[in-house]
Amino acid sequence: MTYIHFIINPVSGGGRHNISAFVIEQFFPPEKYKIKIDYTLNKKHAIALTQKAAEKKPDIIVACGGDGTINEVASCLLGTNIKLGIIPVGSGNGLASHLNIPRDFNKSIDIIKNGKTLLIDCGKINQHYFFSNTGIGIDAMIIKKYQHSAGRKLYSYIKAAITSSFHYKVQPTAISFDDKIINVRPFMVFISNSNQMGYNMSLTPGALLTDGYLDLIIIPELSFTDKIRLGIHVLGGSTEKFKKAEHYKVQKLRIEMPMKIFTDAQIDGEHYNLKTNNCIISIVPGAIKVLV
Repeated sequence: MTYIHFIINPVSGGGRHNISAFVIEQFFPPEKYKIKIDYTLNKKHAIALTQKAAEKKPDIIVACGGDGTINEVASCLLGTNIKLGIIPVGSGNGLASHLNIPRDFNKSIDIIKNGKTLLIDCGKINQHYFFSNTGIGIDAMIIKKYQHSAGRKLYSYIKAAITSSFHYKVQPTAISFDDKIINVRPFMVFISNSNQMGYNMSLTPGALLTDGYLDLIIIPELSFTDKIRLGIHVLGGSTEKFKKAEHYKVQKLRIEMPMKIFTDAQIDGEHYNLKTNNCIISIVPGAIKVLV
C-alpha cells in the first residue's frame, strides 16, 4: 500500500482552486492507497505540517500550492527518502512549469499515481533552500510589493515591477565566485536553479535542474530606456539578448553589500529580510526526488 500525504494551501493562487480531501480521495482506492490530508492555516505552516507528516514515513508528500508552498514542503524532505509530489495551484508556478507538471488537476494526479521520479538539485542561500530561484536587488522589492497587492495575478506582478523600477536604489555590492570578484551597483542579482520564474517568464532559459550548477545573472544599474528594454526581454523570454546582463554558471558564490545591515531577498517567490549583509549561495546536487 502506498502512503501519500497531501499538504494543501487553501489560499494559494488566490484561493480559486477547489482541492479538498473529498476530491482527492476519489482518485485513490483505499485498498491501494493510504491517504492523509492537511491544510495550511498561514505562511510557514506547511513546514510544521510536513515535519510532522515526515515522522510517519509516507512514501510521498504532495505540495498543493505555488512555489512558496512547494519550497516549505520540499525543504523539509531533504535528506529523507520521501518523494515530493506537486499539484500546482499557485499564481506563477515556476518550478512546476520547468518540470512540465500541468495545472490540470487530473493530469497532475496521474503523475503522482504513475510514480516516475526525477532527482533534482536545489540551491541554498545562507540557511534557506530554494528550488526555483532566489535574488536580491529589484527582484526582492518586486516580490515584496507583489505580496502586498490586491491579487496575485500577472497584472499585479507587472505593476509591482514597474513601480519598483522607479523606487529601487542600487547599492554597492561585491560578488565573488571561482577566481572572480565583481564590484558592481546592481539593478538585479538573480540566481536560478530552473528555467522558469513563473507566469512563463524566464531570466535563465538555459538553466537545468539536474546539471549541478546555478545560473547567475548580474544586471548593472540601468537607464530608464534600458529598464524598458529589459522588461520587454523578460516578457518575451529573450533575456540572453539583453547585452547588459552578465551570465555565469556557478556552484558557489558570495554576495556582500557593505553599506547595508540587512539584505532583502526573494526566495522562490517569497520575500525574506535576511539579518545579514553577507550571503553565501551554493548548489546542493541531487537533493530531492520529484514525481514527474
